[in-house]
Amino acid sequence: MKNRLIAIAWFSFVGITSVIFFLAALVIKVATVAFDRRLVILQQFTCFWGALYTWIIPAWKIRIEGRQHIDSKKARVVVSNHQSLLDILVLFNLFCHFKFVSKSEIFKVPLIGWNMRFNRYIELKRGDKRSIARMMKDCKKALDEGSSVLIFPEGTRSPDGNIRNFKPGAFILATEHQAPIQPIVISGTNKALPKHSINFHGKCDIRVRVMPEIAYEEFAGLSPEETAQMVREKIIHELDDIEKQQTADGS
Repeated sequence: MKNRLIAIAWFSFVGITSVIFFLAALVIKVATVAFDRRLVILQQFTCFWGALYTWIIPAWKIRIEGRQHIDSKKARVVVSNHQSLLDILVLFNLFCHFKFVSKSEIFKVPLIGWNMRFNRYIELKRGDKRSIARMMKDCKKALDEGSSVLIFPEGTRSPDGNIRNFKPGAFILATEHQAPIQPIVISGTNKALPKHSINFHGKCDIRVRVMPEIAYEEFAGLSPEETAQMVREKIIHELDDIEKQQTADGS
């Protein structure tokens, strides 16, 4: 009962504060439209907005490794494993500039979804070929404008934390644009907020590891499917390492 009440309080806080933050985002959007074409300032505000919802739960201890691998001046394809609805909120803690690909249903959420459109995040209707083609076009446009693109190549959240097969879209994009790939590994969010659950699940150790980017030259001779498998294996290796550390730390 206590965990359910904490979850209700958290979602209520998200709902109430989203009204205030959306109005602030609207002001920022209008005030910066003439000079901030990539919406960098609005993205930084959105990172604060999203990260705040992880900060207010002391039981969610977030550790970030590898910030030094982020090059904010270079547009790249960022790929991450996907464990939970919390993943994007946790990644907002990086405070780096990106446009992320999200399923179309999220864009319909009042206030939060509207802000996603403000940021020109990229919409995808799963299983719709026209939507996939439009998503790829929007991703290429974002890269051309100098913005990185964040994609969860599993396509959906893992039900058990194990990394599912990667879809090739992100790697087709990186190959065609000759953009570097930045792998990121997330661990622990599946315990904090598992798939098909909205309850609070107590103390959780959440870790994010930003891996060194993979230069285009390292996968130029590979097919997108081969690149996807290579990157997946790297992320699996790092996730195993993180989980061993968490076990050793007693998390």
